[in-house]
Amino acid sequence: MKKDLLMWDETLFRDPEVFEIDYVPEQFNFRETQMKELAFQIRPAIRGARPLNTVCRGVPGTGKTTSVKKLFAEIEETTKKIVPVYVNCQIDNTKFSVFSQVYRRLSGHLPPSSGTSFKQVFDAIARMLQKDEQVLLVALDDANYLLYENEINRVLYSLLRSHESYPGTRVGVILIVSDMDVDIARVVDARVSSVFRPTEIYFPPYTTEEIRTILGERVLQGLYPGCLPPEMFDLVVEQTQKSGDLRVGIDLIKRATLSAERRASRKIEKDDICGAYRISRYIHLASSIKTLKPEEKSLLKALAEHAARGGEMSAGAVYKVVKEETGLGYTRFYEIVRKLDAMRLVNLEYRDGKGRTRVITLRYNPERVCEYLT
Repeated sequence: MKKDLLMWDETLFRDPEVFEIDYVPEQFNFRETQMKELAFQIRPAIRGARPLNTVCRGVPGTGKTTSVKKLFAEIEETTKKIVPVYVNCQIDNTKFSVFSQVYRRLSGHLPPSSGTSFKQVFDAIARMLQKDEQVLLVALDDANYLLYENEINRVLYSLLRSHESYPGTRVGVILIVSDMDVDIARVVDARVSSVFRPTEIYFPPYTTEEIRTILGERVLQGLYPGCLPPEMFDLVVEQTQKSGDLRVGIDLIKRATLSAERRASRKIEKDDICGAYRISRYIHLASSIKTLKPEEKSLLKALAEHAARGGEMSAGAVYKVVKEETGLGYTRFYEIVRKLDAMRLVNLEYRDGKGRTRVITLRYNPERVCEYLT
């Protein structure tokens, strides 16, 4: 029996980095078509022209971010003419913070956190681009987070019309959108749409066999042989397919392996996988809540508690209840609800009746939302 137990200094992980969500694999399968389309979109920049703008659309965990990061890595290895900048809009979701990331990529450091205007940052970016005659290519990941307070129009307008204030600057944009309900063409205003005009690249969900191949490569690279038996790997694939998100499967393997190590077992068992899935399937919920500000968390908690009590979820009825708990004015209340809708934490829909009533529904179990908020 002892041979089946791990010693205190042993591990099942050959390379734990393989199971990190932001890991970019060397071998990247089943997205060749999308990669070729992306490469075509940026080809004009190699000749010093403005890249074509792109929207990468698909449900979470379909390879959009990895495709862009792989492309950006190739650009950095092959040319200095293009400056690729990746921005995670879950974290940087204001015009100033987006341009601060561009400034950091060009200068090596962020602009001063206080006493610096947006114009000063923008001027410095333009001067650096003009000086080195470089083309700027900005990827805005999870761009639906910019829908809050209309930041998406402010960001795109400043980027795509920069040549009007700074002749010679050339900028292209890649929007990565995981919410299939967001119609970018209807979201952006006329002054942006006239210069944006993107090509849309669709990333379909992975098939069961594609999931099996991708996860199999991660297991081969990241775990020692034999620690994930074939029947247990089949269960991981099944759970991943059920969730519809490849990231769930990657996180599931990591957590199940840690669970087996905790038991000092050399093999991952069904209880390890089932226990891990109960956490991994909420990966989007957990990561999204971490980015919320305190007042946004307070409102989400109030919404979850109200939903758990079975209360009426029209915007007006909810506001009457949460007003006393949060102290928010109605305008601010509705702004935050719209942000939570853009983040895919709630659904904000209209119901016809006496006029059009806005109805709020949680996308997750109320008890689970409250659990991740504590």
